[in-house]
Amino acid sequence: MSTPYDQQIEDLLAEYRDAREQAVDTRRQINEIQATATAPRQVVKATVGAQGQVLALDFPTGAYRNMAPKDLSRVIRATLDQARAKALSQVMEVAVERLPEGMTPVDMVRGNFDPRDVMPKDIQLPDAVKEYVEHGFGPKRGGVRS
Repeated sequence: MSTPYDQQIEDLLAEYRDAREQAVDTRRQINEIQATATAPRQVVKATVGAQGQVLALDFPTGAYRNMAPKDLSRVIRATLDQARAKALSQVMEVAVERLPEGMTPVDMVRGNFDPRDVMPKDIQLPDAVKEYVEHGFGPKRGGVRS
């Protein structure tokens, strides 16, 4: 026996599963983000990940050899800052539209969450709703289903 609620429940469950998969996909996309910046005169080239972690630091030319250590340090820091800003911009593009309620872009960038924790795989339903979903009829009344 089917009721008008059966399709609504199935639609809601499908929406939930889709939202959960989108959250997992968003996390995957963010984990894959890399951004690179190159200093003037190609003194240094820095590549960072979504959380700002340094993935690569290269010296494409020998220009760094003619720099004082203090100046080279300043250029490296500035280049890393530029790469981090680019990575953050990419993260925001991916994340802002898809964030679940109660989560901030900062949580996403820092990896402070797992989408599976925010959106569990199985929905906890009251027993009466579980029974309805599984069997398609109302609660027991005096041992007889209505």
